[in-house]
Amino acid sequence: MVSDEILRTHLQELRRGTVVVASLLALRQPGYGYALLQRLAGHGFPVDANTLYPLLRRLEEQGLLTSEWNTEESRPRKFYRTSADGETVLARLLDDLAAVQTSVTGLIEGADR
Repeated sequence: MVSDEILRTHLQELRRGTVVVASLLALRQPGYGYALLQRLAGHGFPVDANTLYPLLRRLEEQGLLTSEWNTEESRPRKFYRTSADGETVLARLLDDLAAVQTSVTGLIEGADR
């Protein structure tokens, strides 16, 4: 019998790459970190804050996200948005994700290539 820990590890690995795609998709409309955590969780992508915030910083450093501070509220918040380069990368990632899905479906159905 497979342990819960082994299954949890593989599920985490499977979702690790898809959270980048999900974040770039969700941030086509500006959002801040906590709201993004909630939005992703609401769409079946539960992400730990300790994973998401470093990811947001990395995507921003790579030029895939832009950010600006909103200081109009009582607590300043950093809002992120998918950049033009982020849209380009997202399109390629979505194409590859669709190709992977097609390949996996083929394996499930036993189809030859």
